[in-house]
Amino acid sequence: MFQFILRRLLIALPTLFILIAATFLLMHLAPGGPFTTEKPLPDEVMANLEAKYGLDEPLARQFGTYLFDLVTDFDFGPSFVFKDLSVRDIILQGFPVTLTYGFWAFIVAISVGIPLGVAAAVHQNSWLDYLAVGVSIGAQVLPNFVMAPILVLIFTLWLGWLPGGGWQGGQIEYVIMPVIALSTSFMASVARMTRSSMLEILHSNFIRTARAKGLNGTSVIWRHALKPAMLPVISFLGPVFVAMITGSMIIDYYFGTGGIGQFFTNAALSRDYGVMMGVTILVGTLTILFTTVVDILYAWIDPRIRY
Repeated sequence: MFQFILRRLLIALPTLFILIAATFLLMHLAPGGPFTTEKPLPDEVMANLEAKYGLDEPLARQFGTYLFDLVTDFDFGPSFVFKDLSVRDIILQGFPVTLTYGFWAFIVAISVGIPLGVAAAVHQNSWLDYLAVGVSIGAQVLPNFVMAPILVLIFTLWLGWLPGGGWQGGQIEYVIMPVIALSTSFMASVARMTRSSMLEILHSNFIRTARAKGLNGTSVIWRHALKPAMLPVISFLGPVFVAMITGSMIIDYYFGTGGIGQFFTNAALSRDYGVMMGVTILVGTLTILFTTVVDILYAWIDPRIRY
């Protein structure tokens, strides 16, 4: 197991380096720049700006400086739009917000989705199965940009129970609707995948053998069927967790949470390449990290994966 984990880590590190290098190169090859405006700046002003931010140096030297600062000081460089904030300051300001509602959205998605899928598979073709499938399909066709205004319409305008936007330090009443809006479609995907995987496992030979030996249904499901049925679900949950904790620009914009998705969108519109690179590297790093964690969980659940 140790060798398996070590191999995965050795694969993750060069993958992360390639990601950083590709992101840096693509940002510098993109047309325009952070100082490009409708009215072109004088050549002297443009030269001074490029000299201030080190953009007049050779590309290889810029990348070396950027990589050194990133590794040694977790420094993503300056923001070209927000003069008083560095990219690290922006990430540290927005990421805790998305981490908060994204984490709880993930908990809701798996807490509802997995039991719903298991119940549907165990009681196949019953009213519970039809109800679970109906709920999953209904939730699947309501993505967050549809669910968000529906929630505001019902709980804010009609019932007046919850505020329609804001964050206020993550108070519970400001977190509920972003969590529901973000988790709904992911919950549906988890439920449908769990049901499909569980049905396949329940019709496997080793499950028939366990039942033939006289084991009761509860023991067969929880001790023998659930663990292998979770393999495809776990592989799906890694990228889902990253997608949730790095925020959604729809959630951030609609509810005004101030999360990192909103900063990324503003950076793209204003060509703030420093913020775009920082957020892209953050998301890529988290994706590689949790993909590695999923691989390790895979190997722990099914020892055949280690070979």
